[in-house]
This record gives sequence, structure tokens and C-alpha cells, in this order.
Amino acid sequence: MMKKIGVEQSLSNVTSALQEKGYEVITLKNEHDAKGCDCCIVTGQDTNVMGIQNTVTPASIISAEGMTANEICNEVEERLNRQH
Repeated sequence: MMKKIGVEQSLSNVTSALQEKGYEVITLKNEHDAKGCDCCIVTGQDTNVMGIQNTVTPASIISAEGMTANEICNEVEERLNRQH
């Protein structure tokens, strides 16, 4: 089953990189979008601006701050592998 990754709207390079790796990517516009995601990528610039980190969700939250799209993809894969 394809893993669903939520990505903040401003991280289009991350969205593209994850789609190339075969993930289903949805745009996070608010905390409700995080429901059902296996992992969420947030900018970290406005710490927790959308409230996602306080949302009760089993999804891993990754702050993209200071990371390249490739580093984020590697972190996503690492975290998803740890879940199973």
C-alpha cells in the first residue's frame, strides 16, 4: 500500500522528490489534513503554526528546517521503516 505523506504547501521541492519515490503526497493546509498521513513534513519556520505537532496523530512529524529535499526523503524512509 502506498504511504501517504503530508507536506506543507511551501515545500514543493520536497513534494516532487517524494512523488518521484512513489509516495502519495497531500498538501497540508491545516491540522485536519494530517489525519491519515503516515508522515508529515513541516517547514519549522513558524514552529507549529498549523498545530500539527499538537494534533493527536500517529504520523511522524519531520521539520524540514535546514534539510535538503533528499535528506527529508531519507528521513521519511527511515521513520517509515521504524514503524513496521
